[in-house]
Amino acid sequence: MNPKGKKFISLFLIFSLMAISCTTITTQRQKRFESSKERRGAKLIVIKKDGQRIKGELITVKPSSLLLLDTEGKDVSFDIADIKVIRIVKKSKAFLGAAIGFGAGALLGPLLAPVIFHAWHEEYDGPGVLLIEIPVGSAIGALLGGSIGATAGKDKKIQIEGMTDFHEFRETLDYLRKKARIRNYK
Repeated sequence: MNPKGKKFISLFLIFSLMAISCTTITTQRQKRFESSKERRGAKLIVIKKDGQRIKGELITVKPSSLLLLDTEGKDVSFDIADIKVIRIVKKSKAFLGAAIGFGAGALLGPLLAPVIFHAWHEEYDGPGVLLIEIPVGSAIGALLGGSIGATAGKDKKIQIEGMTDFHEFRETLDYLRKKARIRNYK
């Protein structure tokens, strides 16, 4: 092998080793960063039997109480026997659903209109019909998608007061525990 070939191979090996070591270091840093990220608890609205409403993040579920971090940054603990209703606040998906529906309606409007409105389409056939079908299809799609998205993003309401079945009560606490920042509190 000629000297230029040996230099090329040695340079290639050096750069390959450097690239591998850099990606390994970057991957290790990413793993450390991801493990240091703190898990967020579900956002709750707790309505007590006396009518008091408290909003906050669910920190943990204890055997007989809940621990929340309220909007002011204070830890608040509630005895489960004092709670009337727990509402799990979800982000609304209405806008996302409307956007997807708008796009789907714009694409499907011109395809479905000739099938649904066959007689009208034969009478007024032409490129001008697309100027009607696309906006109408988009509007219908946006309305349907927005309503489906709003239903999907609806808050979950858990009625604690009046719960008599012990098994149902335990399932509710287990469900809330899965939504908490600290799941396995002992």
